Amino acid sequence: MGMILEKIKGDKIIWTIVSLLAVFSFLPVYSASSNFGNDLIFSNMIKHVAIIFIGILIMYATHLVPYKYFKGLSVIGLPVIIILLLLTALQGNVIDGANASRWIKLPVVGLSFQPSSMAIVILMVYTAFYLSKNYSQKIKFTKSILPLWLPISIVILLILPSNFSTAAMIFLMILTLIFIGRYPIKYLIAIIFSGIFILTFFIFLTKSYPEMMPNRVDTWTKRIENYLGSESDKANYQIIRAKSAIANGSVFGVGAGKSSMKNLLPQSTSDFIYAIITEEYGTIGAVSILLLYTWLLFRIIVVSYKSETVFGQLLALGVGLPIVFQAYLNMGVAVQLFPVTGQPLPLISTGGTSIWMTFMAIGIVLSVSVNKNGSEKTNDSNPLKVLSEDI
Repeated sequence: MGMILEKIKGDKIIWTIVSLLAVFSFLPVYSASSNFGNDLIFSNMIKHVAIIFIGILIMYATHLVPYKYFKGLSVIGLPVIIILLLLTALQGNVIDGANASRWIKLPVVGLSFQPSSMAIVILMVYTAFYLSKNYSQKIKFTKSILPLWLPISIVILLILPSNFSTAAMIFLMILTLIFIGRYPIKYLIAIIFSGIFILTFFIFLTKSYPEMMPNRVDTWTKRIENYLGSESDKANYQIIRAKSAIANGSVFGVGAGKSSMKNLLPQSTSDFIYAIITEEYGTIGAVSILLLYTWLLFRIIVVSYKSETVFGQLLALGVGLPIVFQAYLNMGVAVQLFPVTGQPLPLISTGGTSIWMTFMAIGIVLSVSVNKNGSEKTNDSNPLKVLSEDI
């Protein structure tokens, strides 16, 4: 054990938080898997354990790579991920008339993965690289269109028809990072209004010509209507069951594995696993999970603040913030603060690509914490300090 601990580098608190969340995930996943039937409980649990184990190896390997190398990898990875997203969109998977093209299959090994999960990490690294490269200069919008906004727009537009929540999350996280990276506010405002216009135009186009392309606009509309509608509406089935699970949990919970809603709540191992956690472990368990993610956010900010290069500072925030934001979004959906989004709970929900990309992102944050000055110490101001002064 001592030899293993000696090889683990970087922020030990982040290692601890991630390990706690990953190991804890075995309990609710095993419990919620019972709705798949007795024959599939064990196989689903073994699959989840294997994915977590591989994810930890990915995180460990990533944190050993000096973070300066992620600059070049993002430049190489960006066209690759655009091609994968394009292939995924063109395969035209449709379920009940809606676009279900989220996964792409690897014909050689017979596995499938979700390129949008990979796109988040690659795009955030690339954006951090661009901002750090131009940090000491006055950025002009016209000069940033091709190198920055064109690839961002392509990635988001390729994801949008099949997965609005992921596309919206990427857009919001990009805006957050760019704001921290001192991109001119007047340009940011223009980008926001442009994004709203494009989304409105897309919805209008798909509503007017539904046969034009498979999309999930009707699903988005129903989810928003369900969120704003009455609890008696049958369409609110997921939220009603989630709130029932939370109510059953009370303060101390009904006990591990004793959830009564896991057999009734759809997506109980992924989108609504937080409701199952709250039922079985009560408000104490639910708040503990919330505090762990908040602690993780704090440590990500600390790692960014201590980095001595602008790229390291922006990189840690760029890949770290989406993890915590996604966690808050998932938990908010369970308690009906937000409409249903389909976003998993990072490190806890079942999955494949999303879990591995989360571990990779955390590995990048740890790499920044290991190599605080990279190999290119800079005299530029810390973005967080400059931002606090501006505010």
